Amino acid sequence: MIDTSFLKHLDRLNLIINKKITSPFTGIRSSKQQGKGLIFKDYRQYAQGDDVKTIDWKVYARTEDLYVKSFEEEKHLTVHIIVDMSSSMDFGKPLKKSEYAAMLATGFAYLTLKNNERFVVSTFSDKLTLLRARRGRKQLAAILNHLTNKQAEGKSNFEASISSYKQLINSKSMVIIISDFLYPLEEIRNALLKLKKSNLLLIQVLDDVEAKLNLEGEFKLHDKETKGIMKTFISPFLKKQYLNKLYEHDNEIKKMSQQLGAQFYIADTATPIYEHFYNLLRK
Repeated sequence: MIDTSFLKHLDRLNLIINKKITSPFTGIRSSKQQGKGLIFKDYRQYAQGDDVKTIDWKVYARTEDLYVKSFEEEKHLTVHIIVDMSSSMDFGKPLKKSEYAAMLATGFAYLTLKNNERFVVSTFSDKLTLLRARRGRKQLAAILNHLTNKQAEGKSNFEASISSYKQLINSKSMVIIISDFLYPLEEIRNALLKLKKSNLLLIQVLDDVEAKLNLEGEFKLHDKETKGIMKTFISPFLKKQYLNKLYEHDNEIKKMSQQLGAQFYIADTATPIYEHFYNLLRK
């Protein structure tokens, strides 16, 4: 069962939520141009520099004066929360990465609910599982039930899952992907490019062992996805090599994110979850 007690801490962040969650994704200025996702506001007289496409010629026929339609940006958006539930997420103590990722997803759904926006939580491994986008507490309850009963299993098919999901995004959207992101960099790049028009947040969930490798001696490593087993001796030198590789991998994801105007955040499961939300909202 997912522990939702941390949600009460999110209630204490209301001021931060209002400033940091709502303002980046809601329009605060009216727009002079008509377009997808814009709502008609009123008429005003044509001024030099206005787009002639916005002139209402029916009004001109009646008044012989040029008027343009004034629009305001649509306030509502859909928040898409996509959670990795492949076998590699079935790792960690005391909380598995999949459980921690489910809590993060629940927290974002809760914040979106507080802002009265539509949200949908989906999971993927070898295939994508979707829940319909809705508003309200019933949707949050359905998501909690789905995540509670969802087992982390199967081989991840990240790029194909994101490619399939992209076809469902047809409005102003924020996309949050929660995963360990331990995929080939080229696969990550190809997937993120498909979402470049969305407001994108990537959250990498790592267990403390993965993040720090505080181990030494002989170990038998078990690959959760391929089921392969490898015996190895973790020495200080091997630990240094591993941490360097992880740093290089994550640094490349950060660069990709910056190029796309996205945010990349690392969440270790040893940290209380509300602290990660505080850090994210503060940014």
